[in-house]
Amino acid sequence: MAAKGLQLGARRFVAGETLDDFVEIVRELNRGGFLVASAILGEQVASEGETHRTTAEYKQLLSRIASEGLKANVALKLTHLGLGISESLASENLAEIVAHAARLTTSIRVDMEDSARVDATLRIYRAMRKARHDNVGAVLQAYLYRTPADLEALGDCKPNLRLVKGAYLEPPSVAYAKKPDVDAAFKRLIEHALLAGGYTAIATHDEDAIRHASSFIRAKVIPNDRFEFQMLYGVRPALQKHVRDQGYTVRIAAPFGREWYPYFMRRLAERPANVAFVLRSFLKG
Repeated sequence: MAAKGLQLGARRFVAGETLDDFVEIVRELNRGGFLVASAILGEQVASEGETHRTTAEYKQLLSRIASEGLKANVALKLTHLGLGISESLASENLAEIVAHAARLTTSIRVDMEDSARVDATLRIYRAMRKARHDNVGAVLQAYLYRTPADLEALGDCKPNLRLVKGAYLEPPSVAYAKKPDVDAAFKRLIEHALLAGGYTAIATHDEDAIRHASSFIRAKVIPNDRFEFQMLYGVRPALQKHVRDQGYTVRIAAPFGREWYPYFMRRLAERPANVAFVLRSFLKG
């Protein structure tokens, strides 16, 4: 059933089910001039033992990236490391992964999840930076009202941040509900982060936001080693190539693993064109 699901469209958005599958896809992306952000699909875990297995899988992934000479780093969710069980457990597992990544001279990015987990996620991120783990980054979501203050509070550690609009269903008491408001907040966040002195990853497929960021970068003469654009594997590949051809660094978020179904369904929900792609794949048989 899993293999059939991948054949019927999930393969477009998921970089395989196994580490070997993933390595081949990263090689292809690297040959095309793209960097990669890898992730093992999966979020909530049920037991402490499962978090330790996930930690071991991430260390294996990092070792493989290094041994293969791939141009890739790793993004992960703290709920995959046990945040739903305890904050200290997730922090301990993350510290183990980050230290392993540092020995291999690569980096880790801690993904942001729903608004209820923002405080814990940022506490853990700050703890990593305080422990002199400079190879760890974080994510901020533009649709949350609190995000400008969070960006300001992180300024002292010159963070490596990925900026996203935000994808979780949040109440209007904590997040903008209307698309124009989210779009405007995202543009403001991009500008503030680019001027803050850290490293900024602008994660979007919104052409208007990309044009806005590009114009701001040119106007403020921000060097190319201070930012990158990020996009999802299989989503608008022509746009990915266009941004790359403008001379910008483009990193493709390419998750892999057997827990692909929830991720695949989110990709379908985001864009009608994605559903059409899957239907065409199905009809071709």
